[in-house]
Parts: sequence; C-alpha cells; structure tokens
Amino acid sequence: MEDRCEAILKLLLEAVKVNTEVKSDSSEIPVGVSNRHVHLSHKDLNILFGDNYQLTKLKDLSQPGQYACKETVTICGPKGAIEKVRILGPTRSKSQVEILTGDCFKLGVIPHTRLSGDLCRTPGITIIGPKGSIQIEEGLIVAQRHIHMTPEDAINFGVSDGQIVSIKFDDLRGGIYSNVAIRANDTSILECHIDTEEANAMNINSKSKIKIIK
Repeated sequence: MEDRCEAILKLLLEAVKVNTEVKSDSSEIPVGVSNRHVHLSHKDLNILFGDNYQLTKLKDLSQPGQYACKETVTICGPKGAIEKVRILGPTRSKSQVEILTGDCFKLGVIPHTRLSGDLCRTPGITIIGPKGSIQIEEGLIVAQRHIHMTPEDAINFGVSDGQIVSIKFDDLRGGIYSNVAIRANDTSILECHIDTEEANAMNINSKSKIKIIK
C-alpha cells in the first residue's frame, strides 16, 4: 500500500512539473532576425525593373503573405552605396528602405528609428535597379524593435497594440532590450523582430526565444 501511494505521489509530482514547464514555455516568443531590405511601390518597381515587372518569390517569410524576392537593388547615400539589398514582397503603397545603424555611416545619413510605415520626416535615398533609378524623398529607416502577434496573443501576454515593452534573452551574452513595440492584429503570427546588429550583440538567432518583461 505504501509503495502504491509513493508511485501515485511520484506521478502527481511529474504532472505538476510538466504543467509548470508548459506554462513557462508559453511565455516565450520566437525571434525573426532581419537584415537590410527594401519594400517597393508598384510604380517604383516598374521604374527600376521595367514596365509590368513581376517580383520573383525566393522564399516565404514568417508573416503571412510576406516573402523575400530574388531581385536586389543598390541604395546610394551622400557618402556611399550598398549593393545587393534584397527586395521583400509584395509591393506596397509607398517605397521604404530599412537599413542597419552601421549602414548609416557608410551611406552618410542620420539614422531615424521608426516602425515600418511610419515614414514622415525620414531621410530620402537613391535606389538603383537594372532598368532605372529613383530618388525617394522619405522612407529610409532603421526598424524599431517590435513584436508581431494576434489580439488573442496580446490578451495572453497582458499587452495591447502600440504598447512599448522590454524583452529579455537569457544566454551568456544575453540581456534586455527596451523600447519594443507591440503590433497586434488579425493578420500577424507571433514573432519578435530585431535586426542583425541587435541579434549579434546578444548572440540571438532564428532558433532563439525571448520573453516580455514590463
């Protein structure tokens, strides 16, 4: 009888341990690491690559409907240029160039950290394609750290769309990043987006997971 009680107690303790582990894992968020890239309007795409040009999908990205393209362009600032900058599809209503902070020194531009789409009063830049070039008056940004999620995810994490939080990564080179924006909508998949410079600083990769701290 005593052995049977001990066996039942052991099973109960294991069940509690599993439940605790699941709960802990549910607080972790996958990471997407972004390099410099370009989003183009349909009009600008035609200028750079020719009339009625269609982007060539290279691979799907984690967020629904987004994909990396085979096509690349050159971006030019007052002091220098960066070649082979990847285009991401599909086309947008307005062209946008997302770079790394370190790129600003090579290009000779002042970094403006913004969320995607928030382009008012940002620097412009020249974009060169195989068929032509364009000069956008604004749209050059360094992407602000952010987390994509659904409204249901936001409820589970106790956050809201537009809220600014901090994130923590536990590793030998880990730490905390502040000023991370929550982007909650019905078309998103749960993922934290940081750029390659931020990822390298904490030894983060696409298999890493972070936690929200408020």
